[in-house]
Amino acid sequence: MKTLFTLVESPFSPHFPELYQELGIAAERFDSARNLHRALQKQAPDFFVGEFVYGWGNDYAGNTVSNLDVTLRTLQSKAPGAKVIVVMQPNQAPHIGKLLEIFPVHAVLKYPVSEDEMRAVLQTSSD
Repeated sequence: MKTLFTLVESPFSPHFPELYQELGIAAERFDSARNLHRALQKQAPDFFVGEFVYGWGNDYAGNTVSNLDVTLRTLQSKAPGAKVIVVMQPNQAPHIGKLLEIFPVHAVLKYPVSEDEMRAVLQTSSD
């Protein structure tokens, strides 16, 4: 059975348990990056879903552009085969390119994310 880890950082985070079950994917949701990173020590997921939030100049200087950078670096070392699915608010679109220059991302979806969009991304991933 394939696995999907989701980092839940907002109430908008997509969650489609029936779809995951239909596709034979065991999904786990994590409410903090720390808990997700602990789980990555034990298991490498096939998919990762995380919400992109641009750093807007706070302490994301130079080598860090968003809230996902540390998690994506951890995924590269602990789960290099994981397909990364990034979700974001439409107003973040002007900044997503900065993340895509640094990390390989399988798909980027804008809110609101529909079940059909998620199905297409997950099914494309399994080819």
